[in-house]
Amino acid sequence: MANLISSIKFTSFIYVFLLFLCPLCSLKKGYAVEANEHIKKYVHTLEVNSLLASDSCNQSSKVIDKASSLQVQHKYGPCMQVLNDRSHVQFLLQDQLRVDSIQAKLSKNSGHGIFEEMVTKLPARSGIAIGTGNYVVTVGLGTPKKDFTLEFDTGSDITWTQCQPCLGSCYPQKEQKFDPTKSTSYNNVSCSSASCNLLPTSQRGCSASSSTCLYQVIYGDQSYSQGFFATETLTISSSDVFTNFLFGCGQSNNGLFGQAAGLVGLSPSSVSLPSQTAEKYQKQFSYCLPSTPSLTGYLNFGGKVSQTAGFTPISPASSSFYGIDIVGMSVGGSQLPIDPSIFTTSGAIIDSGTVITRLPPTAYKALKEAFDEKMSNYPKTNGDELLDTCYDFSNYTTVSFPMVSVSFKGGVEVDIDASGILYPVNGVKTMCLAFAANKDDSEIGIFGNHQQKTYEVVYDGAKGMVGFAAGGCS
Repeated sequence: MANLISSIKFTSFIYVFLLFLCPLCSLKKGYAVEANEHIKKYVHTLEVNSLLASDSCNQSSKVIDKASSLQVQHKYGPCMQVLNDRSHVQFLLQDQLRVDSIQAKLSKNSGHGIFEEMVTKLPARSGIAIGTGNYVVTVGLGTPKKDFTLEFDTGSDITWTQCQPCLGSCYPQKEQKFDPTKSTSYNNVSCSSASCNLLPTSQRGCSASSSTCLYQVIYGDQSYSQGFFATETLTISSSDVFTNFLFGCGQSNNGLFGQAAGLVGLSPSSVSLPSQTAEKYQKQFSYCLPSTPSLTGYLNFGGKVSQTAGFTPISPASSSFYGIDIVGMSVGGSQLPIDPSIFTTSGAIIDSGTVITRLPPTAYKALKEAFDEKMSNYPKTNGDELLDTCYDFSNYTTVSFPMVSVSFKGGVEVDIDASGILYPVNGVKTMCLAFAANKDDSEIGIFGNHQQKTYEVVYDGAKGMVGFAAGGCS
């Protein structure tokens, strides 16, 4: 009987213990589920092949305002129908040349003229595309209108195209070259005109024989465009036509542009397209760069802006670039321990022509270490001189990697799209973190186009703001 009573007491004790214990077990399980969901929220999981471009062109039908929108294509993508025999290593070399030229222009530690000095010392590199961007649009020039495929670049001032008779030299392009003798609206600008004086002193000259204003644009690898500064009719759409548009009629041009006929300058300068069309568009434009070169995006002037866009102020940089203030970064939902003064010391610009985002070395080190820690399940592999945090995904069908976010002044946080976090240097065998370090913390940072992909990026020059809206191309 005593044994029976003891047994009942022990069973009751176990029952009461379990009553108290089980809720605790359930609570711990709830914490685990919540933690796992938190981790999943800040991780991209996708098929590894989705990080590569396909060979077919898939054109998006989305535009913000059809009356003032142009379709955007990658200059080496299948939509351009141009044979791409260029390796990613060459693209990255081209990208570094552009960054070198930008940082020389904007160097805080140099006197005037360092860029001109640097240009004279750089060797000409035949066969390397000049650093002006990766994306093209088609616009109309002349009367009657002829369509031309031009790269667009937020870091360039002058809009220019190759012109007949190419008194110096011209490179191969997709369409026939612009012939000013066949346009009734073409006029050269005189040296004495106010329009000629809009060009920076380093970019203008005067023809001794005809007193015609001349322009010259030199890029970081010594590629260039030179010719007549002129006015012409620019056609964005049937309803958006601009007469007396100032542009460069290139007579001597050197460089490979993926067969684009020239360039559309979208900088803040007085001769850029946004400034010349300010009466209609109020210096406002936006673009969306597609997730891969096999898709299309858009470049929109004026028009409607997504209500979800978050805006950060444009900070002083120069007349040719849009300055922005980076204030922090996060990986996998966790803020990186970077002193804000690291970003304020260097400053930064946003640039449609630079591919890989450049960061102060201190910031890049924190990013690299945090990202690499969360990628410990994947084999590391060697990258190249620019991208040094790389992984071999050749034995994986799907991969998971942490989200990366960049925060800007004004409380704007941009969660980089999955397509903008890694860069395929050698297909799935070498996928690298698509950020790079500057030489030192004083060099200006650059928020590049690879990290801007799939966002509607809005430039409001009149209000002095740059905005970001997720899902801009979809």
